[in-house]
Amino acid sequence: MAVRRGRPTARVLDSLGRVTPERVTRLSRSLVWLAAAAGALHAAASLFWALGGQWLLATVGQWAVDASARSPLVAGAGLGLVALLKLLAAAVPVAVAYRRVPHPGVWRGVSWAGGLLLVVYGGVNVVVANAVPLGVIRPEGGYDAAAMRGHAHLWDPLFLVWGGALVLSLAPSRRRPAGARARGPQGGRSSAT
Repeated sequence: MAVRRGRPTARVLDSLGRVTPERVTRLSRSLVWLAAAAGALHAAASLFWALGGQWLLATVGQWAVDASARSPLVAGAGLGLVALLKLLAAAVPVAVAYRRVPHPGVWRGVSWAGGLLLVVYGGVNVVVANAVPLGVIRPEGGYDAAAMRGHAHLWDPLFLVWGGALVLSLAPSRRRPAGARARGPQGGRSSAT
């Protein structure tokens, strides 16, 4: 059954079928912003705990609660550094996507490595954190139920979303052939060449 080109439905279907460089760029940038949001949420939690907050700290593990109580300044400094690193890891890929950093190829490589690490780390920990309460994995000496729930349903899925969105944002934005790079977004010559 042929679809007539004049109908609105046909126009929509036609437009969905066209993959243009602009659409690829929009998709890639949307995904990198999703990754940045997930990373910023992680960083915000670490900063909150660095400043002495306790909300959800038990979902990281009792060791974190104990460290915070035993040595609040050391724990705060450590968590502050972690927050800064997470924030940088969330922001750098956005800067790369908008070509705001020198040596973008290096930063893309770092972003690829970080994204893949986050996917593996988050994915493995989501599986393990869900397997323990189900009895599939039985740790000797029991387990910290609050931490297991936090890792199964909050922190590690957030790592997985962060890494997955980052990797997916990098895939369609891979480096184009030399002739294509010299062209601007509308196919004309770039003023940089």
